[in-house]
Amino acid sequence: MSRTSSSSDASPNARQDLPVARFRRDDDPDWHWLESRDDPQVKAFLKAANTESDRFFSPLLALEESLYQGHLARRELAVVGLPVAIERYRYWSETAADADYPLWWRQSLAPDAVPELLLDLESRSKDHEFLELGDMAISPDENWLAWSEDVSGNEFFDLYLKRLPDGEPERLRRRLGPELLWAEDNRTLLFTRYDATQRPSTIWRLRPEDDRCEKLFEESDVEFWVSFDKTRSREWIVLETASKETSECYLLPADRPDASLHCVRPREPGVEYAIDHRGNHFYVLNNRDGAHFRLDVAPVSDPGNWSAFVPHRDEVTLEGVDAFSWGLILTERDHLEAQVYLRAIELSPDADGDSGTGTLQDRGDGLPGYRLPLPEAPCSLELGDTPNFDERKLHLREESFTLPVRWVEHDLDSGQQRLLKEQPLHGNLGPADLVCRRLWATGHDGERIPVSVVARADLLDQGPMPTLLYGYGAYGEVLEPWFSVARLELLSRGIAFAVAHVRGGGDRGEPWYLAGKLEHKANSFRDFLAARHALVEEGLADPDRVAAYGASAGGLLVGASLNLEPEAFCAAVLDVPFVDVLRTMENPDLPLTTAEYTEWGNPIDPAVRGRIRDYSPLDNLTAQPYPSVLLQGSWHDSRVPYWEPAKLYARLTELGSARGPVLLRTDMAAGHGGASGRFKAWRDNARQDAFILWALGADSSLDTAPAD
Repeated sequence: MSRTSSSSDASPNARQDLPVARFRRDDDPDWHWLESRDDPQVKAFLKAANTESDRFFSPLLALEESLYQGHLARRELAVVGLPVAIERYRYWSETAADADYPLWWRQSLAPDAVPELLLDLESRSKDHEFLELGDMAISPDENWLAWSEDVSGNEFFDLYLKRLPDGEPERLRRRLGPELLWAEDNRTLLFTRYDATQRPSTIWRLRPEDDRCEKLFEESDVEFWVSFDKTRSREWIVLETASKETSECYLLPADRPDASLHCVRPREPGVEYAIDHRGNHFYVLNNRDGAHFRLDVAPVSDPGNWSAFVPHRDEVTLEGVDAFSWGLILTERDHLEAQVYLRAIELSPDADGDSGTGTLQDRGDGLPGYRLPLPEAPCSLELGDTPNFDERKLHLREESFTLPVRWVEHDLDSGQQRLLKEQPLHGNLGPADLVCRRLWATGHDGERIPVSVVARADLLDQGPMPTLLYGYGAYGEVLEPWFSVARLELLSRGIAFAVAHVRGGGDRGEPWYLAGKLEHKANSFRDFLAARHALVEEGLADPDRVAAYGASAGGLLVGASLNLEPEAFCAAVLDVPFVDVLRTMENPDLPLTTAEYTEWGNPIDPAVRGRIRDYSPLDNLTAQPYPSVLLQGSWHDSRVPYWEPAKLYARLTELGSARGPVLLRTDMAAGHGGASGRFKAWRDNARQDAFILWALGADSSLDTAPAD
């Protein structure tokens, strides 16, 4: 059975030695004082909460260790990445079995060449509790390596440069954005800088040889972020400035980075566009005449003169365009299936002399090109690293809830596919022992909500199962099917894992996103609850043993759902959760706030303020029978500050109405993404899963997965 208030340790709030009782300030019932990072009492409170959490987990240490060791036993610890060739060298990463971080290598394509070590992140991590690689950039002549790294978790990155093959690393700049890009002159390096709110607001060009550095572009609108990329043709650098719903692109000749920028088309409110290049034409993905996007073509001589190529379709959202010398790869999402596809469009060699659309191959669906095959459905499918503009053997990355990550080579000429690499698995639970099922929950307004369920094949139809329900539901992010080795530890113990593909995400295309943002945000929470109820009604989930999980904006999803129906779940994990929505959106000095206005709304408008106030988890806490809750935060998190989960913990504890313990763990050496080293991250995951198994009443269960 699940853990309820009848458990001896489920009502800890009466104890006066808890941090909330000891650190309460009568003049600040909302615990806003926790936002004062420099107040020594803040760290004292967080450390006391961690100590309280340690006491709770003490009886679960054996289970936690079993989960951790089981995870290690299932995984191939020594990992070699898939090599990618650029011009004269192939590049790959290797992670030793006992290492947290990879080493990056390259090898000349010449016969009998000896590998060269590019970057040793494992050695660089020894002096830091935290290390995250932001970006790596190889100069076009392959003589220079630039990279960015964050050593605190606050997402400020330092820029380093190294002469290849064996030059000494030199730090060139500090506290930048992560992105880096070499121009085709082999002398100029582009990077971004933040403004006071940690918004990427400026793009700079740096010439390392003489340290000449100048601002290339600045965005003054606080809702817009800047970024850049280079076309696969290597002829153009594309600078983009974008909000959550509007974008504007500028072109710079890649071999003449000192040239002036050219605006493709001035921004129009609500219009997003992205651009790629092939021959004498640009290909422009845009939503000017429809929310699902269409593909237009424009001459290089007049990039703002767009002509229709692939039309807007009601049932499909176009999500990306990748140009090659032979044609295009379109990424498209089928709304009805909630499934991504890659469409290959081969263009005739003479296309550069006409409209840019050439002679098209139509394989029967009335549209140019054809869809590449799926390994199974639902699944994740994307174009892998394929830097060669003329490449006709594409690298594809495939994955599903039951299929570990694998890379295949798709030959456009023969249509044949060849397996290049796949993630190895060990132990007594493999893809053949798992099954994935797609349900369709009915929302409060009649909408059909996709719900994915993965479980052991021998258990899924044997009766209701303890279930972990996962959700996110914001920014149009798609919860593509993904495989998790750590998840096998839960599945092997008889837990079902479910994903609610709620509105606000992009799982059913752009309309799905628009139906769960701004004034429609409540749809996300109601969809999540509808998914939970559908799992129960279908007989898959035990109604008394359903736990919820959400991270970041997913923490908002779960937190708001708990306020609406606290008894729907026996437990919840909220990881770096965005739960103080109203107060955050009212503070434009915080990182991300101004850029988020188009996602949540600007509360300077009374109607918007009221709307956010009605769902913000911290603003809607009442003395309800909340489930057991594990809250997780990070001291250096610049996206969701540590004080958001800390305040939720304090106020839930003060209410004293939860049916089980309310716990807070704050990682004092990490940022928004948690621990950077893989072994610590896996240990953190094992602790979290121990809590989930405890809450689902499965902590004493043996691993009963099918034998080999």
